Amino acid sequence: MTTAATPFNEDMPKLKASELETMIGKEIGVSKWIVINQNKIDTFADLTHDTYFIHTDPVRAKKETPFGGTIAHGFLTLSLLSAFAYDALPDIDGRVMGLNYGFDKIRFILAVACGSKIRGRFKLSEITRKSNRELVLRYAVSVEIEGKEKPALAAEWLTIAFLG
Repeated sequence: MTTAATPFNEDMPKLKASELETMIGKEIGVSKWIVINQNKIDTFADLTHDTYFIHTDPVRAKKETPFGGTIAHGFLTLSLLSAFAYDALPDIDGRVMGLNYGFDKIRFILAVACGSKIRGRFKLSEITRKSNRELVLRYAVSVEIEGKEKPALAAEWLTIAFLG
């Protein structure tokens, strides 16, 4: 039987669930920076059919908005949480898969201007055992914009880890 590689950062050690539980209330990961360029914004716009000019028309956005140019979709920023998590969070020893369980709160605080660098910052807020094989992990996550005091977004994100 072959297994696919985990998307998690293989440079980080896998943690036992009991080790992870000792980290509740602590920051447990900060991802690498990702540049949000016009190509990423346009690709997201095409995929989601959200081609509103503030995202896709640099000339008009510069002229008609307070942003000085195009901005990333809030949902583009939100969708990058998975990539940030794979980069920043430790994998759990014995995890066979994970699922997005949803959000209890999402706030889009600051627009992400085209050309900005963003990264995810994760604090483990809670772990709830649904069963011996299922852990619900709650993260307080923020997406920072390089050089800005306020984050692009703040959220309470829940994932489920299924253990073998």
